[in-house]
Amino acid sequence: MTDSSRHWTRPLLTTLCFATLLSGCGLFGKKPEEAQAPTYSKADWSDLPQTADTDVLQGFSAWRSACAVRLKKDDNWAATCADAASVPAAAPAIRQFMQAHLQPYQLRSAEGSRNGLITGYYEPVYRGSQQRDAQHTVPVYGVPKDLVTVALDSVYPELKGKRLRGKLEGNTLVPYADAAGIRRDGVNAPVLAWLPDPMDLQFLQIQGSGRVELASGRQLRLGYADQNGRPYKPVGRWLVEQGELSKEEVSMARIRDWARAHPQRVDELLASNPSYVFFSQRPDSNEGPRGSLNVPLTPGYSVAIDRKVIPLGSLMWLSTTRPDGAPVVRPVAAQDTGGAIVGEVRADLFWGTGDAAGELAGHMKQDGQLWLLWPKDKALPGA
Repeated sequence: MTDSSRHWTRPLLTTLCFATLLSGCGLFGKKPEEAQAPTYSKADWSDLPQTADTDVLQGFSAWRSACAVRLKKDDNWAATCADAASVPAAAPAIRQFMQAHLQPYQLRSAEGSRNGLITGYYEPVYRGSQQRDAQHTVPVYGVPKDLVTVALDSVYPELKGKRLRGKLEGNTLVPYADAAGIRRDGVNAPVLAWLPDPMDLQFLQIQGSGRVELASGRQLRLGYADQNGRPYKPVGRWLVEQGELSKEEVSMARIRDWARAHPQRVDELLASNPSYVFFSQRPDSNEGPRGSLNVPLTPGYSVAIDRKVIPLGSLMWLSTTRPDGAPVVRPVAAQDTGGAIVGEVRADLFWGTGDAAGELAGHMKQDGQLWLLWPKDKALPGA
């Protein structure tokens, strides 16, 4: 789920997954927390579970979509991308190319386990307006004019990817307002849209991108732009701590039901998460939302990962199941990050846009295995 996915990615996402609602996510462009040292176990291609030709074609195409835009400047992937440009859109040719150019490495946790958690996220669509009225009173803010973002690696290279956010008071950089303060006092920022329900905004922020459908039928496309610098704390976890829901009950639907049943406590619920995401309006199109790699995500074939383990843009092999038990085995493209996507055997699978994708993503909390498909002539990440 965007500077991560994301996701922030996330996380986006938010991902509407059990892990996101309890642990944080994100989806698009959110920064992941610290992860343990990755483990790569060299594997043979014959070790990978087999998949259908259609999945090979679509997964490879999703990965190759980033080559011309992003990966051509990546030292690890530039040469492979150049060679991939001439591969025909046919599964046999793609299989031959991958086996000739890429070495599989199965990911293992620090404890040596091959199994990990695979969740899902999606792009929500909410009804809204570009003007405030009696029904639409919840603002979706763009980036505030007084928000200061400092890339710490510009001074300390060892802090690559770390950012400090705040605002100036005189000559002093102080923390930016938390989410409760922003909701109470507002900010000096453009309002991109107005929503009817504060829970819509909360889930839009967790997902990290989404669409706002206007009365005319037009859909405004919104993407993660920045964040207030406060830590993300999942509202689902707060409900568990309050004894309002059990850990097993946490889902977007149950959180919404609780909010509708306790309108007098919604402010308290939202104040439990000090993080606040700001958005930018994206061009109208039918392409997927853009993740941390800044390329459109492909439903079913783009994943958010922990970039401390898997470099963005990498090609991977995923083996998991849908919530109904149907197998999901395919190459996938690491194109997003998320705050809850932390660890070696951990991925968040993007399922698409709208309610059907949200229903599927919301129930994804599956066991799974991952392989990194890495260029044969390149040192492993972190080596």
